[in-house]
Amino acid sequence: MTSQNLIDIQSVEKRFDLDSGFLDTLKFRNGRIISEKRQVHAVNNVSLQVKRGEALCVVGESGCGKSTLARLVAGLLKPSAGSIHYEGARIDSLGGRAMLPYRKKMQMIFQNPYASLNARMTIQQALEEPVRVHNKGISRSEVQDRVAEVMRSVGVDPSWASRFPHEFSGGQRQRIAIARALMVDPEFIIADEPISALDVSIQAQVLNLMLEAKEQRGLTYLFITHDLSVVQHFGNRVAVFYLGALCELSDTATLFENPKHPYTKALLSAVPQLKDDHPNHIRLKGEIPTPINLPAGCLFQSRCAFANKRCMTEVPVQKTQGDGSIVACHAVEEARDGQ
Repeated sequence: MTSQNLIDIQSVEKRFDLDSGFLDTLKFRNGRIISEKRQVHAVNNVSLQVKRGEALCVVGESGCGKSTLARLVAGLLKPSAGSIHYEGARIDSLGGRAMLPYRKKMQMIFQNPYASLNARMTIQQALEEPVRVHNKGISRSEVQDRVAEVMRSVGVDPSWASRFPHEFSGGQRQRIAIARALMVDPEFIIADEPISALDVSIQAQVLNLMLEAKEQRGLTYLFITHDLSVVQHFGNRVAVFYLGALCELSDTATLFENPKHPYTKALLSAVPQLKDDHPNHIRLKGEIPTPINLPAGCLFQSRCAFANKRCMTEVPVQKTQGDGSIVACHAVEEARDGQ
């Protein structure tokens, strides 16, 4: 792995068991009892790198595995297959004390600011906690100075530190959640839809705050979102997910100017444009397959206008295009996608 890659995700898969015990796996088929284990295939053979200093956005519709990928990278979940490396060191197999140095280097901002802050803790206590965990020898006055400094940096008055989360608005709570992530001076932040629960008027403020923190502190972001307008404003590169698989990976400008995968084109066509008098929406047909029983071949085949027999049986592999983007699509590879 090259030194410019902070995170290296290699062939990662994540499956969740639906059956809690052996008896749940027993099914009656064709007059006999068989054992059949059911699983949700949340992330499917994903390989991805996050470059140092960039903001990599992961987009896709609800249930496509974006948040699961975020939790795998953060170490909150263990992959079923594959590996995750941080600065060349494998971290997905670590636990407990061995993972502590990496937890200080990477922090996570969650989607719901109403649930991610402990209602029983004051803001002072919530912000002090990560510092005390990772810097056990630090004095009380140093912790208090650190709390006040970080609160000011996110636009929250330090005199409010004695208040509880319920005394703040959603936007203020998310600023406090960002402050908590910054308390240990991390270099990598995983943001799981951090603005989706906020009013539109507040979203831009929080995004700009995160961009300012990126510039001032040299942060690297893995930013999970379903809002493509946010991607255009925030991201350096974009990874498009469908049913837990990577469809397309490109720098932001290239993706918006020249999307290649049929699913990416459909996503972008759904973004409202004020300049479009006659919007050309791509309407996807067919049903989204269940992640319990994934189709053979390409996962997007049932909704793709360019699918053929090869798409039904052969899983597409990632191919680098002339402009540097990476696409996993037989139609693009064979130039039968209307380009």
